[in-house]
Formats: sequence, C-alpha cells, structure tokens
Amino acid sequence: MVSQTAPRARNQSLRHSLEFILKPDIARAIFFSLFINILVLSPSWYMLEVYDRVVNSQNIRTLWMLTILVLFLYAILELLEWVRTAIFQKAGHLVDESLRDRIFANIFKAKLNQMPGGSNQPITDLKTIQNAINSPALLALIDAPFAIIALIFLFSIHRDLGWFAIGGALILFAVAWVNERFVHPPLAEASQHAMGAQNYFNGAIRNVQVIKSMGMLSRIHSAWAKKYHQFLKQQSVASDRAGANSAISKLTQTMQGSFILGFACWLVIQGEISGQGAEMIVASILGGRMLAPLVQLIAHWRVVVNARDSFARLDQFLSAFPSAQEKMRLPKPEGTLSVDGLVAAAPNSVTPIIRGISFNLSAGQSLAIIGPSASGKTTLAKLLTGIWPATHGKVRLDGVDIYGWDKAELGPHVGYLSQNAELFEGTLAENIARFGPSDITKLKEAVNMSGLDDFVAKLDRGLETELGEEGEFLSGGQRQRVALARAIYGLPKFIVLDEPNASLDQAGDVALSHAINLLKDKGATLIIITHRQSLLDLMDEVMVLVDGQVKLHGPRDEVMDALKQQAKLPTSINTQHAGDKK
Repeated sequence: MVSQTAPRARNQSLRHSLEFILKPDIARAIFFSLFINILVLSPSWYMLEVYDRVVNSQNIRTLWMLTILVLFLYAILELLEWVRTAIFQKAGHLVDESLRDRIFANIFKAKLNQMPGGSNQPITDLKTIQNAINSPALLALIDAPFAIIALIFLFSIHRDLGWFAIGGALILFAVAWVNERFVHPPLAEASQHAMGAQNYFNGAIRNVQVIKSMGMLSRIHSAWAKKYHQFLKQQSVASDRAGANSAISKLTQTMQGSFILGFACWLVIQGEISGQGAEMIVASILGGRMLAPLVQLIAHWRVVVNARDSFARLDQFLSAFPSAQEKMRLPKPEGTLSVDGLVAAAPNSVTPIIRGISFNLSAGQSLAIIGPSASGKTTLAKLLTGIWPATHGKVRLDGVDIYGWDKAELGPHVGYLSQNAELFEGTLAENIARFGPSDITKLKEAVNMSGLDDFVAKLDRGLETELGEEGEFLSGGQRQRVALARAIYGLPKFIVLDEPNASLDQAGDVALSHAINLLKDKGATLIIITHRQSLLDLMDEVMVLVDGQVKLHGPRDEVMDALKQQAKLPTSINTQHAGDKK
C-alpha cells in the first residue's frame, strides 16, 4: 500500500517528480495486475473444466468443487482489484500533496513577474493529472501488456485463432490513431476556449460595480457568451468524434468475440479443434478479453488527452521556476537600506522604468518619495520590498540583497502598504496579523496606531468580524486603515507605504501622522510615497523622482526650498518673454 507520508519531489522537471513519487506504486500495481489478469480468466477455465470433467463424467461432486474453487478465485480477484484501485487513489493524493505547495508558490511568482501561469490553471492541471491517475484509463494502460497472456492462450488453442485476434487488435489500433488525429485538436482548442471564457468571466466579476453602473452588462455578457460558445462548439465536435470511435471500438470487441466463436466452430467441424466445442467458447471469451484494455483506453481517451495536455502545461510551468535552494538563516534586519545603481523594468519588458537610482538610509531614518504620475514611484516601492527584481544594481537591507532574501523569514520584519490596499477573505484579526498566529498585544497596538479603535469597538464581533471577499463591506478609507495596521503589525524594522492616505479623510490623516511619529520613535526605517504636505513635514529626507531618475534628494527642508525656487523660475521667465513680445 502507499505510504501516508508524501516524499518531496526534488527535481524541477514534472516528469522526474512524478517518476520519483509514483515509481514504487506503479511497481506494486503491475505486480497485482499480473495476478488480476490471470484470475480474470477464471470463467474461461471454469467453463473448460465443466465441459471436460463434469459433462463427460456426470459427476456432481466435481461440479461442486469446481464451483467453490471459482468462487474463491472471484473473491481473490475482487480483493486484488480493490487493492490496486486503492493504490492509485492514494498515489493521486500523494502527487497532489507533494506538488501543490510548489505549484501554489510558483503561481504567485508568475503573477508577480507577469509570466504565464499566474492563474488557477496550474492547480486545475494538477487536479486533472490526479484524476487521470485514479481513472480507468491508467488501469487500461497497465493491463494492456497482459493482453498478450490471452493471445498466448488463443495461439495454444489454434494458431489461426491467434492471428484472427491480432487482426482485431490492429483495427483497434487504427481507431486509436483516428482518435489522436481527429479528437485531440478540437479537444485542445475547446480547453483553450474554456480557459479564455473563465478568465474573462473572472475579470468581469472583479469589476461588477463598474459594469452595473455604466450599463455594460449586456455587452460583457455577449463577449463572454461568444467565447463560451466557441468552447461548446469545439467540445461538441470532439465529443461526437470520440463517441463514434468508442462505438466502433466496442463493436469491434463484440464482433471479434462472435467471429472467433464462429471461426472456432468451423475449426471444430474441420476436426482441427477437439474438446467437444469447449475450446471454441473459451476462444471467444479470450478474444474479447484480449481487446478489453484497448477498448477501455479508447472509451476514456478524453481523460488521456486532457492529462497529457495538463502534463505538458504544468511541466513547462514548473520548469520556468527552479526549486528554491536552502539558504542560511539571517539575523533580524536593523533597517539599514542601501540602493546602488538601480535599473529596472516591468517583468517581461525591456523598457527601463527606474534608471540608475542610488541612495542610502540609516536604520531609523525616513524618506518621502514624490514626483509626477508615471515617474516610477510604485515600481521603486516594489523593488525596495523585493517584489520585483532589478535589471541592474541591488537593493540591500543590512547588506543583504532584499530580492533574494527568503520572504518567509524576512516578511515579519517588513511592512508594505500598496496603493490598492488589498484585503483577503477572513476575520479582521487575521488580515491585520497577516494570517499568522495572532498576538493580541500586537493586534491592539496596530489597531491603536492606525486609528481603528472606534471602528473595531462598533463591530459586534470586534476583531473577529468577517471582512468578506476583499473586505467588501468596508469603505475605501477603512480598507486603507486595515491595510496600514497590517503593514505595521509587530513593528517591522523596514516599512514602505505607497500613497497611504489616498482614501483617508481628515481623521484618517491625523491617525496616519500619529502612526508615522510612533514608528519613527520605535526606530523603524520608513519610506512613504506621497504628495501630502502634512506627511512631508514628518520625513527626514525627500526624494523627487522624474522619469525614473532622481532629480532631487536630500534633507527635507533643503529639497523643499529647492522645489520652491524651481517653481518660481518658470514664472519669471514667462513674464520676461511676455514683456519682450510687447
């Protein structure tokens, strides 16, 4: 039986991973299949013995003994079938258990780096492979070689019967070839259309308020229905062709049994087969049994095709993400930040967004980053927190490359508030505590610093209130405060806040300013992207970013004075030009 503990697949290739996981179970299944395919011939053996021993001798005792023996063989057969099925059921769970964590983590990597596979498709592909391992198709593949046993018995009865059975097998191989040639293309296309329709539907659901408010529902529905219709069309074509091939294969199996019976009867008449006709009935059964695995495989061809396509996609997906190597644990960061010659583009792009940025912050210092839209501020925030990699240069926290730092180890010491302030389905406490073990002291501290005390007090269940999907019942300002509380939970040493007051009212601004002062007092290194003067006044340094380059950087007062001087310069120049025209 299968071990309950899932081994870890260490190879990057999916093929190697599956071989590593399934090889022992496949070997056991083949061992049991050997006896199963011998025992499945028990009816044929019973029939032969009844004809030879009972009919001629008229011995009832022999009939009873043969009957009891064949019933015992049937019981053993069913027990072995049950064991073999259990092996593959547990093997399927083993594959899922061994690969799902790696796939789940790589989906997030793909999404962050804007690479193919950043959706639930790899999880779906894993489920398809798991279902294929549990399906009759795999059992048919394992049983196929044992059809040779039935063929050998047919040849032992008469040589021509064996060749006759081989002719039927060739017909089924031709049907399998037709299946591959004419069923696989529309089935693969149907799968692509299904994924496209599902992705379009998911995107529409995420923007349901926009669709409703501007009366776009009918047009969105039409666009989705068009994609879904293409899926149904190709699936229908594939199903029709597969159904026809399955019918032909079953017809071939049924006809072969009858034809072999008739041919064997002719051989009996010709005196080439003895046994008073028993052999011809046995030959008929063996002929049908020989084709059974091929018929089963053709009947479940869709499972085979889907599993093969899923395997190809998943193998390509996993190969794009090398397995993470074990790294030495690093000490907790103090917050010293060093940015050296940073050049970066969006993932899968060659156009630089950040162009040669360098600066340093000592532990406990604070920096405000300002600049016009599309100047690269949010991209820089993603680089500073290790979300995106740099094309050139490094971002180092306490001298360590922050992108390569194990995020599970570094995460508790980093706070990040993105522009969108994403929340997750779960309780308020779970969201603030980052879905880790909740420390009530840290929770209360984060709630107090982010100004959520009054809001939490009004909730019937307080911190145990369910937020729903993406915090759907919260206002924009409330979501931003909860996301701020999450960013500062546990007082991390390095905090990056991207437009933290974009959705805040005056009371929220006051709470945010209070939180920033407290974080500075606690010695956190703080970087804030903002345009609010109230936050700039709290920062030690200010950086002006334009077109991905640093235009000004230095102590807050010096940079603000320089900006004021630059703001006056165009006015005087314009006035002078106006006077010249006069």
